[in-house]
Amino acid sequence: MALAPNKIPTNLPKPSVEALAQSAQLVALIQTEITKAGGWIDFAEFMQLALYTPQLGYYSGGSQKIANLKSGGGDFVTAPEISPLFAQAIARQVAEILAVTQGDILELGAGTGRLATDLLLALQQSQHLPKHYYILEVSDHLRQIQQETMQKSLPPELLQKVVWLTHLPQDLVGVVLGNELLDAISVHLVTYNKLGKHERGVVNLADGFSWEDKPLTNQNLVNLASQYLPTTDYLTEFCPAANGLIASLAATLKQGIILMVDYGFSAAEYYHPQRNQGTLMCHYQHFAHSDPLIFVGLQDITAHVNFTEIAEIALAHNLQVAGFTSQAYFLINCGITELLNQISPDNFADYLPAVAAVQKLVSPAEMGDFFKVIALTKNLDLPLVGFVQGDKRHTL
Repeated sequence: MALAPNKIPTNLPKPSVEALAQSAQLVALIQTEITKAGGWIDFAEFMQLALYTPQLGYYSGGSQKIANLKSGGGDFVTAPEISPLFAQAIARQVAEILAVTQGDILELGAGTGRLATDLLLALQQSQHLPKHYYILEVSDHLRQIQQETMQKSLPPELLQKVVWLTHLPQDLVGVVLGNELLDAISVHLVTYNKLGKHERGVVNLADGFSWEDKPLTNQNLVNLASQYLPTTDYLTEFCPAANGLIASLAATLKQGIILMVDYGFSAAEYYHPQRNQGTLMCHYQHFAHSDPLIFVGLQDITAHVNFTEIAEIALAHNLQVAGFTSQAYFLINCGITELLNQISPDNFADYLPAVAAVQKLVSPAEMGDFFKVIALTKNLDLPLVGFVQGDKRHTL
């Protein structure tokens, strides 16, 4: 069942000639892959190619992704870039775990390296440094930016703790961190209408791509659709790859915590009958839209996280769900307002931007309720400071 291609929204900025040339290379590569596959690929494969193809994919290319609040640019802004208070608050939760485990930190997909930098500085101040700060980063481009960020900001004794990995370590003790990681994992699109359940995939056009639905045959997706789809006339996402990641982390973690910060919902809210167009979203130069088939390789593609499924996979792999709450509750529990109060109100140059940043991080109208924090633990019987108030595990 073929669908008409979308038109480029008129409100989006026009890419540069160089950017369009890079995108054209990626389009040609993906079109070749589609032809090899018989003329159709599922959306998860398209998303993977669009984001992670070496040198050409969104996260693998050389353009700026994450905005710097001072210099601008990029396509979106993340919490660590908004204020160092974000990492300083998280450091209180991380320090609580390191005090017990005396272990390491593993950050998955470290962005610009700002969270790692500010977190290490905060942990040094509280005297709860990890043995190592491991970073697993699939993008060579982002790895280079992380190295540059840390070399500028970290003293040698902290810099030597940082180790970049190409695969998960074995028998990790300590803390696993993922900030806006799960939303960038490739998703499958499933639609349910009067003709039945279908998987939405991508086919070639002369100058790009179009959608085409095929009957749903992937048994894993059939099971997920049977479990979650609430009604007909419904389009949504499923992310088996995120489940696989949690299972792998469960095997990796010997003792400690997996702490994930991302935007998403419990299953009841994610698959609500009124959310019948799913959550897939693209970010391009601070504009949000819903068409991933344009500007291929030049825009971020994301989907919200089903935290209920993350929790269920965790429990099935011998992890405990030790907390689930909003980013606002988590940061306030971890003392972000106390950290703000350490800045003198008389110091306008520092205090006023810090107040604005904290407002953005915790306000329900900004990131406060939109983002959630989930804690998964193994062999760690410890009340977690980040979840002392506002724990919403009962909603999962």
